[in-house]
Amino acid sequence: MELRMAIVEDQEPEARRLELLLRRAFQGDRPICTKFSSGDDLLARFTTGAYEVVFLDICMAGTNGIETARQLREKDPRLLIVFVTSSPEYVWDAFPVHPFDYLLKPYKEEKIALLTAELRRVLCRQEPELDVRIARQTMQIPLSKVHYAASQNHIVRVVTDDGECRAAATFSQVEQELSAHENFLVCNRGVLLNMDKVLRFEGDCFEMLDGARLPIRQKDKNTLLARFTQYQFRHMQREF
Repeated sequence: MELRMAIVEDQEPEARRLELLLRRAFQGDRPICTKFSSGDDLLARFTTGAYEVVFLDICMAGTNGIETARQLREKDPRLLIVFVTSSPEYVWDAFPVHPFDYLLKPYKEEKIALLTAELRRVLCRQEPELDVRIARQTMQIPLSKVHYAASQNHIVRVVTDDGECRAAATFSQVEQELSAHENFLVCNRGVLLNMDKVLRFEGDCFEMLDGARLPIRQKDKNTLLARFTQYQFRHMQREF
């Protein structure tokens, strides 16, 4: 497969080293690698779909890596972001932009090998979709675009990256379909959310990336918080 990558790194030797390791690990996959010296440089030239993976240094002059990632997320929600850093403490600040993974400097070839294998698996798989109704037509929405689904007045509202639509099924059918995927969680009666679209768990609500606040089922508050926390940690795949 052809893999389009961007490396955003203000230290040229570090950028060359990472490119060499990635080309070696992705040998046979036709990697196309573009380097940028700053987040501002990438943002000025970025277009949706231009890259499948961005390797993004966190500490840079100008717009730092975390803010760069936030702006990239707004332009391309499906973009895979891998943060690179020599300072592990910054990892926690990156939670809201949902990175795919992290690489610590100096780079370890065994970690690069594990990361590239996981990237290859994710990029090659066919993404599941949900049937929805838009303008009286049934269409398919990739699950990665779904923020949450809520039962309301005998219909199921589905909020996505592209706006709101209606599920072409009952809530119980939507729940059965989406609950088969580990990132979806029923947080209250008739409300099911995508944990990849959660900004934070605060008080008695899940606050979503689009600003919506979804109340939780009080009797299950501790269980829901535990499931959300465990999901977040399982997908951090950190080196430390």
